[in-house]
Amino acid sequence: MTKPLVIISAILGILLLLISIIYFTKPANTLPSFFPGFDPKLSNHHIKHGIGAFLLSLGAFSFAWFQSSNKLQKEKK
Repeated sequence: MTKPLVIISAILGILLLLISIIYFTKPANTLPSFFPGFDPKLSNHHIKHGIGAFLLSLGAFSFAWFQSSNKLQKEKK
C-alpha cells in the first residue's frame, strides 16, 4: 500500500528541485513574476533562494524516504 504522504512529499521535492534550478540559472529580471525575488530592474542571480529551495527539496525527499520504510510492514507480520 502506498502512503499518500510519501507521494505528496516526493512531488513537492521534485517541484522544489525545479524551482532551485530556476533560481540558479535565471537572473532576477527573467524570473516568473510570482517568484519571490523577481525584480525587473535587477540582473543578478538569487543564489540564496536557490540554496533554500534545494535544501527544502532535500528535506522533502528525506521525509518521503523515511516514511516509505518497511518497518511498519515487518511489525505487522
